[in-house]
Amino acid sequence: MRRDELYLLDIVEASDAIRQFLVGAQRERFVHDELLRSAVLHKLTIIGEAAARLSAELREQHAEIEWADVVGFRNLVVHAYFAIEWPIVWVAATQDAPELRRQIAEILVREYPDVAVPHPGE
Repeated sequence: MRRDELYLLDIVEASDAIRQFLVGAQRERFVHDELLRSAVLHKLTIIGEAAARLSAELREQHAEIEWADVVGFRNLVVHAYFAIEWPIVWVAATQDAPELRRQIAEILVREYPDVAVPHPGE
């Protein structure tokens, strides 16, 4: 079984990739750019899958994070892809993912000091 800190690092790295994909992008461009939407959606799916695989203990210790929402978003994307609303994905990518990244980076720094957490922008 993979360790929690590796799943947490996956979340940080996927969030960083989303940020890189969206540099200079505005909501209107995002909504109409299939390649950009696909790239962002893939990384959001990775975030949800990593969150789903975290141990129950870690999720309980960090109940301040809306784990069910993160995993639920992934499930919607995978199982109800035909119902995706791109403006909602934009919000998830530009607001929710950066906030989740911040929370996860704090957990990694505090609880897994041996894990090298990339700085935003690396």
